[in-house]
Amino acid sequence: MTDLITYLSFLDPQPLKVTTIKQEPYTMSKGSELEGYCMELLSKLANKVGFKYNVHLVKDGKFGAKDDRGNWIGMIGEVVRGEADLALAPLTLIAVRETVVDMTKPFMQTGISFVMKKDMASDDSQYLSFLNLFSIEMWMSILVSYLLTSFCIYLVARISPCEWNQPHTEENHFTLSYSFWYTVGALTLQGAGPHPKAVSGRVITAVWWLFSLVILACYFANLSSWMHSDTKQVAIKSFEDLANQNVIEYGTLRSSSSLAFFKNSNLPLYRRIYENMERKQSWVPTMDEGIRKVQEGNYAFIGESVTLDLAVARYCDLTRCPEVIGMRGYSIAAPLGFPMVKNLSVAILELSESGELDFLRSKWWASSCGAPEAAQASPLKAGSLKGIFLLLALGLALGVATALAELAARSRRVASTQQKSCCSVLTTELSQRFGGREEKTSAEDSEKCKA
Repeated sequence: MTDLITYLSFLDPQPLKVTTIKQEPYTMSKGSELEGYCMELLSKLANKVGFKYNVHLVKDGKFGAKDDRGNWIGMIGEVVRGEADLALAPLTLIAVRETVVDMTKPFMQTGISFVMKKDMASDDSQYLSFLNLFSIEMWMSILVSYLLTSFCIYLVARISPCEWNQPHTEENHFTLSYSFWYTVGALTLQGAGPHPKAVSGRVITAVWWLFSLVILACYFANLSSWMHSDTKQVAIKSFEDLANQNVIEYGTLRSSSSLAFFKNSNLPLYRRIYENMERKQSWVPTMDEGIRKVQEGNYAFIGESVTLDLAVARYCDLTRCPEVIGMRGYSIAAPLGFPMVKNLSVAILELSESGELDFLRSKWWASSCGAPEAAQASPLKAGSLKGIFLLLALGLALGVATALAELAARSRRVASTQQKSCCSVLTTELSQRFGGREEKTSAEDSEKCKA
């Protein structure tokens, strides 16, 4: 700290000269003054470290790179030539810059991604996307509920004497196959008949109708949200997808760290992306020009993910690729040996730990597009409707129990009339309802064959 005070008081008693570049939301004009994320950050750092400053915009509007003669241009060039003491902007911390200037700890983490129009990124090839409205767990739960309900209807139709009074002479309409068909008809609101006559069968049917109504209501609600959603599914979702197509042109900022990343990479994929941009000369001079070309269509702009997130927040017809490569940070540049770098780094870490950097990010990156629609059309899980599944289970149990009670009551009446035990009559009834009629028919057929 003594070296810093000595430096400020002896070498340069004047306010520090800070260079920046005009780019939303980092630095923007407000009348004769400047505002934005970087300006608020600079004010907080000045209060913590204790220095005064004057801010000016970089003359050539560049961040910092070498020209054809090997000289540094942009903000880095001003710091190298002594025209500025600090360079504060979304300045990427990379090795080639670190060799000519000192850079602080990053005040923001970012990476490389690309942005494109939503209608250019939409995927119309997913014919079964309507199934994604429910999760796999939800579909499996509905299938199990359907099978279990169909079997319970078949079971109740055979057990209940109110449904099947004379097993020897009457035909039971509710066979296993018909029970499955009847349940499907109810699920699709077609109302297949005949309907159950017994109270037990009607209990199960009523509960299944209610279950079907709730499931269909939830499905159509999700379907409506999905159809009206502006958030399309991304077909080009990685740099590999971008490199493997020839329909959409892509580029990045000239003389930027993003361009240097692809140019210096040893990975064949990234080299191929750079060679394509070099061959087509598809880079742009400014960020605004890149976003304008994206909005015109048939163009993908490659840049820093943090900056692209801002563009997506401002222009609701854009979407950013979910893949982020080449993670790096934004730092403040200063001349080599500048004693304030250590203090600035400590102050940046303190602001990060206190949450002030996150507050600045949320303040200046606020979206004007409202809440994302994708959350409204997310797959519905079975846990969200566990109440209706529980109601169905209780209804099935109540229906089967009612059918058994109806059969038990009939068995008691028959046992009282025929002077038999209730258990033997109940056993006979169950035997007749589950195979007894078929065995008798087989015996009659055998006797006819012998005759």
